[in-house]
Amino acid sequence: MKNKPQIFFIHGGMTFKTRKHYLHFLKTRTINIKDEPRWYNEYLDLKLGKTFEIIRPRMPLKEYAKYEDWKIHFEKHIPYLRNNLILIGGSLGGIFLVKYLSENKFHKKIRSLYLVCPPYDNTLNAEVLAGGFKLKNDLSLLEREVKDIHFFFSKDDNIVPISHAEKYRARLKTAHITIFKRKNGHFRISTFPELVRLIIENSRITSLFPESTTPKR
Repeated sequence: MKNKPQIFFIHGGMTFKTRKHYLHFLKTRTINIKDEPRWYNEYLDLKLGKTFEIIRPRMPLKEYAKYEDWKIHFEKHIPYLRNNLILIGGSLGGIFLVKYLSENKFHKKIRSLYLVCPPYDNTLNAEVLAGGFKLKNDLSLLEREVKDIHFFFSKDDNIVPISHAEKYRARLKTAHITIFKRKNGHFRISTFPELVRLIIENSRITSLFPESTTPKR
């Protein structure tokens, strides 16, 4: 394919109220030098990379994220994006997309939006939502911009409670919300077949995929 359909993925991150809190986190956190596979890396490449162009920008200061910094970096990519774009946001990347698309007109057609365990507000179990990521009351522009919105939450998520799913449900009437029983906490999983099936199904290009990966109804 000359111009593959694009998938644009925004990873998660962390926010802190002050730099003092951030420095404390750096000094006290546990380091793991093993590179654990995640669903949004090799797995997506394996399942979708032959048909889609997968773009994964590294957002600024992932572990001390600021919304305005992420907004600038995101907008630098927009000229390179094409219509019928698929957007995926994981955790903080999810609430970033909700906030951006509910506050800004997006001048490319978005085919689908997939949001994996995005926080809704600062009522988190183990982290703080700060850095300017707070949502405004009116999210209606998001539903006007995107007709196909999917949320994914898990009951065993130790960071974003499933109560956040209900908060999004109350604000976004047309969104599809899926709640899993178990996804290894905050979606620390190496595969995500449910998401892949939805992307294939909703992209309307299932004929381009091998029979073994085409979702069965």
